[in-house]
Amino acid sequence: ITDGEVVFKGEDMLELGPDERSRKGLFLAFQYPFAIPGENVANFLRTAINSRRKAEDSEDKGIPIPECRKLLKDKMSSLDMSHDVAGRYLNDGFSGGEKKRNEVLQMLTLEPELSILDETDSGLDIDSMKVVASGVNAFRNEKTSSLIITHYERLLNYITPDYVHVFHNGVIIKTGDIQLAKDLEKRGYEWLTNP
Repeated sequence: ITDGEVVFKGEDMLELGPDERSRKGLFLAFQYPFAIPGENVANFLRTAINSRRKAEDSEDKGIPIPECRKLLKDKMSSLDMSHDVAGRYLNDGFSGGEKKRNEVLQMLTLEPELSILDETDSGLDIDSMKVVASGVNAFRNEKTSSLIITHYERLLNYITPDYVHVFHNGVIIKTGDIQLAKDLEKRGYEWLTNP
């Protein structure tokens, strides 16, 4: 980032490290999630949960292992994930669909206030897309927001957005509802970017 600011709840997030941003309630799902050999999914998520809990209450002793195990199993079941994924190294050797489900698992487990999902539909087959969309929809409530970045309408067949924004050259050039996404699918972007 070379210019500008990112303000969330009145605070510039650019002044904070990624872990601090997470503790403030932000979550980023990557288009291409990184693999971390040697760190298994369960330990990674338990550490992240405990970090968030400790930030909210310095006396918090952390989530007990049995409670964390149950939480992960419940969330994994909702995403049609095999429970043995918890013992695998984070994204190491995961298929594209497994990586995206794992990103949504992290979101569901950490319960951020604002989730930014960067091309979550990239590389997903239709079955995985439905499962990922179901996870995102399950997370949707009056206390959370999600910014879903996509180039295609297909994900929006399963997640109906409140707003659709078209971003071009650093500026939102058009805002609408789901109909805008349908128009873009039919007409492309040129009618907006080169009127």
